[in-house]
Amino acid sequence: MLVRTLSGTPLKTKLPKGTVDTQMHMYLPGYPSLPGGPALPVGALPDADQYRQLMRWLGIDRVVITQGNAHQRDNSNLVACLAEMGDIARGVGVIDATTSDAEMERLSAAGIVGARIMDLPGGAVNLGELEAVDAKAAAHGWMLAVQFDGSDILDHEARLAKLKSRWVLDHHGKFFAGVTPESPQIAAVKRLIDAGRCWFKFAGVYESSKAGGPDYADVAAFSREIAKYAPERIVWGTNWPHNLAREQADYPDDAALTDTVLGWLPDEAARHRALVKNPEELYGLPEWEAGGK
Repeated sequence: MLVRTLSGTPLKTKLPKGTVDTQMHMYLPGYPSLPGGPALPVGALPDADQYRQLMRWLGIDRVVITQGNAHQRDNSNLVACLAEMGDIARGVGVIDATTSDAEMERLSAAGIVGARIMDLPGGAVNLGELEAVDAKAAAHGWMLAVQFDGSDILDHEARLAKLKSRWVLDHHGKFFAGVTPESPQIAAVKRLIDAGRCWFKFAGVYESSKAGGPDYADVAAFSREIAKYAPERIVWGTNWPHNLAREQADYPDDAALTDTVLGWLPDEAARHRALVKNPEELYGLPEWEAGGK
């Protein structure tokens, strides 16, 4: 059975106070997987108690919980997770064209601040509903987390450029296959960032890299380029509990992975922005200092 490592060697990179993990999933008992999505993660249920241990190990203070594909369009587990984690947590849920204003207000009150577009197998809402979801998100001050095969970004650029909401391109542009810093796909990311509403998320590098660890040199190259170009638009996430890891040998060392990925940011100031200030802006979080923390 897979056992998640939740403590170990300290990070070499000291995370600043107020660090936000902007990409993870959490699952509480009583919320089974639903048709259309994947099964729940293997091993012990990756719940709030497990994640709090990871927070202590890495030095994470705040978290954005993303709706897992296992629960498709039912946000009940996410709402329960937000209640369990309290004010340090916000959520990215799933809505569609049928979601009422009353439901949007209920989800907002529960701590949900964004909507997920997942245009890959198992995703609950794909790019076909992008504009409808964007309209509802914009009306309620939400952001969008958008995930698709980034190799096709040129096909989607015109639509993405018209989004009304703040939005983040997930998972290092997931599957930027064969892309280098000079590729047209990276030029498209820069244009979208320049348009004023796009962020870029460092998370789940192992899902996109063909070169593999520990350096993930292919993803590192274009991620460094984007971070140098727009340090004010990078956010970071652990991608815990690493749902694609089905065997113990595939489970990453979270400390080593964090050190590697954060090393792609140009300097300490850029790390502080990516871990504290940028997620505050993207997700509408209160300033950490303002809370006296």
